[in-house]
Amino acid sequence: MTPKGKENSSDLPHRGNHSGVTVQGARTHNLKDLSFTFPRDAMVVFTGVSGSGKSSLAFDTLYAEAQRRFMESVAPHARRLIDQAAAPDLDNVDGLPPAVALQQSRAGAQERSTVGSLTRVSVTLRLLYSRAGKRPEGVPFLAAESFSPNNPQGACPACQGLGMVHEVRKEALVPDGSLSIREGAIAAWPHGWQAKNLRSILEVLDYDIDAPWETLSEKDREWILMTEEQPSVPIFVGLTAEQRKAAIAAKSEPAYTGTYTSVKKYLLQSYSGGKESVRKRLSRFVTVAPCALCQGKRLNQDALSVTFAGYDIAEMGELTIAQLKALFAPLAQGASPHLPDETALRDATIRMATDICGRLDQLENLGLGHLSLGRKTTMLSSGELQRIRLATQLLSQLFGVMYVLDEPAAGLHPEDVRALIRSLRSLLAAGNSLVIVEHNLDVIAEADWLTEIGPGPGRLGGEIVYNGAPAGLAGNSRSATASYLFDNRYPGLRQRRPPEEWLRVEQAACNNLRGLDFSLPLERMTVITGVSGSGKSTLLIRVMPALLQRLDKTPVDDGEDEDDAATDVQGKVMAGGASLKRLVRIDQRPIGRTPRSNLATYTGFFDIVRRLFAETDEAKKRGFDASRFSFNLPAGRCPACEGQGLITIELLFMPQASAPCSTCGGRRYNAETLEVRWNDKTIADVLDLTVDEAAEFFSGIESIQRSLSALRALGLGYLTLGQPATELSGGECQRIKLAWELQRAQRGKTLYLLDEPSTGLHPSDMDKLMRVLDKLVKRGDSVVMAEHDMRIASEADWIIDMGPGSGENGGRIVAAGTPEAIGRAKNSLTAPYLARRLKKREGDPQA
Repeated sequence: MTPKGKENSSDLPHRGNHSGVTVQGARTHNLKDLSFTFPRDAMVVFTGVSGSGKSSLAFDTLYAEAQRRFMESVAPHARRLIDQAAAPDLDNVDGLPPAVALQQSRAGAQERSTVGSLTRVSVTLRLLYSRAGKRPEGVPFLAAESFSPNNPQGACPACQGLGMVHEVRKEALVPDGSLSIREGAIAAWPHGWQAKNLRSILEVLDYDIDAPWETLSEKDREWILMTEEQPSVPIFVGLTAEQRKAAIAAKSEPAYTGTYTSVKKYLLQSYSGGKESVRKRLSRFVTVAPCALCQGKRLNQDALSVTFAGYDIAEMGELTIAQLKALFAPLAQGASPHLPDETALRDATIRMATDICGRLDQLENLGLGHLSLGRKTTMLSSGELQRIRLATQLLSQLFGVMYVLDEPAAGLHPEDVRALIRSLRSLLAAGNSLVIVEHNLDVIAEADWLTEIGPGPGRLGGEIVYNGAPAGLAGNSRSATASYLFDNRYPGLRQRRPPEEWLRVEQAACNNLRGLDFSLPLERMTVITGVSGSGKSTLLIRVMPALLQRLDKTPVDDGEDEDDAATDVQGKVMAGGASLKRLVRIDQRPIGRTPRSNLATYTGFFDIVRRLFAETDEAKKRGFDASRFSFNLPAGRCPACEGQGLITIELLFMPQASAPCSTCGGRRYNAETLEVRWNDKTIADVLDLTVDEAAEFFSGIESIQRSLSALRALGLGYLTLGQPATELSGGECQRIKLAWELQRAQRGKTLYLLDEPSTGLHPSDMDKLMRVLDKLVKRGDSVVMAEHDMRIASEADWIIDMGPGSGENGGRIVAAGTPEAIGRAKNSLTAPYLARRLKKREGDPQA
């Protein structure tokens, strides 16, 4: 790998008085008063170890400042309609062009949003069906809006355009018919006061709530469970049945009027509009099935009766991008039998087909050819979402914009990275600037200008380690990146071992996997490779958990629902499954959804810390127990901020602002709690410690050191104990979950599943990750991961290479074997990249 670069690393391309962007005094988060200059009209890459401050500089400083300047030109009444970033902490930025941020964010990923709507291909398709679609007799002309399931003119009336309907599982509502309603016969009812209210209403309606459910008449049972009626009745609290009848007859004032809601109505309303926790509780009573009227196609019958090239518009949306391109390319060239005869309509169809092909080309070039237009954005990875947004920007033809990208190579096979770089270069050629936060060495090597932030993470970072052409980084002793970018020798991180025991699966099928037979070694490290969309994640995240659960109910420890119990997964475990006692999925989802969750609470050692404080003489004298030192409980927390440490203010025409609580100074606790000290530190002081500092502070306390040692081994020593979960990156969350696993007592053989664990990690952090995963393997566990990084693949004991392509062209096993065997495999897109990496591992100077 030979990085690009100018001879003199201090040279900047000159364009009048604005040769570059000059940052002065950047202090956002951990940035240490940074001042530096980088060129415009160039591919500038910000790199550095995880947590060094790259994103703080790129997004929270540069992009936030560009957005702030833009918002000053927007009318005040319009500002509240736009999401705004907080103003960055810096002195000034000169030469800053307008900026567009393309982050790995799930914003915009909604249930009704699809690949087609996000790329606007669906807009042109709807126009095409409206103008050039073939309509059966009796169906009038339909406007383009009539082909949208999100528009009342086009949506199926039965499912309101969702394609799925919720149905109540009647047989699950009353699992034990020998119980009475008062005893809880109706398992699907709500708890607490709501249940008591419904019982009271049924009593007033003269239903016997003390009789066994099975003794009630069929008519009464049906009404209670399924009625659409909602009668309102007076409720008298504390009266017997006779007293209640007398009160009603006397027209006495009731305590309140209660309205009955049937079990069916309650379930459907709560399930469709409730929180995730409510949906999880009610999921055993509700089934989700394709709408019978539209067959899951989301549109009404008139819209579905119109066809083009033999497809209705819903069927067209199920084709992959690659298949659509093959269909529309002849249309765009005017050489298709599906073109209308009328000249004007024919020309319009060619123009629409050309527009569609242009958008499909960009998507395919970015490694997204396996996606269908109808794929919901909620089912896309954050990397896929970012690349879709990049494709739309490539089509926008903007000029003079600075694009700020967040690891665009994340989740991409090396073959796809080459296409990504070509797309990025086309943005530059259009007269734009690129600022890219990236760890991928292939992208870093392509940079015109390289800025490394570091030298370490967290408080140890926030400085400019290097700023110049990539070639000048060689030999920089403070750089964590230089050795990975320039050294041709890469020593192995673990001792690979030949497989002995196997997990064998036959006829596995799901999505684009069709009848796969495969084996993977137990108590070894396996990596699943292949281009994006080849079926890696389907095999790892859907097939394996589903089949192992069916085998022996192997518990899945990931804190989330299984994917609809993976009912669409077929196949059978033929051997090796009985020895596995746990299956753990470790991904990059947050460790908590609120700022109240942090790594100290997640890993559990904060409970021990609170007990230490409760055992001090001062705490005993005041009568404080361990709960007093929780910032989530009223007794010990600050009453003003309720233990959050911050006060958030909603501003009408500006972004919401957060500031440290003026009452507690951001320390979360009330004054009395902070008067208790352990080894001269308050409980708030402890939360402000980094993991490294805490390891020294709590030396000799084995139960705490076990957690801290695991975190440090994964390179997380820079995180503070009280850092909110919402401020942690996906890579940090994943490593915290791994640390939790390391510190737990082993409970039998475990299979760990990791989906692209290298995402968001600097190569030096990947090394730490691999050493920890090797510890799991050495203790007798099995590690299986889907991965694109060839450095990680070269360390595996076994590789399963999926492909040969993506989508319909994937879903097969191209090769399986040791890394060396895969490196020699024919018809594998992975082989040449892996072979090159293996040469480095062996110290080949020609690598």
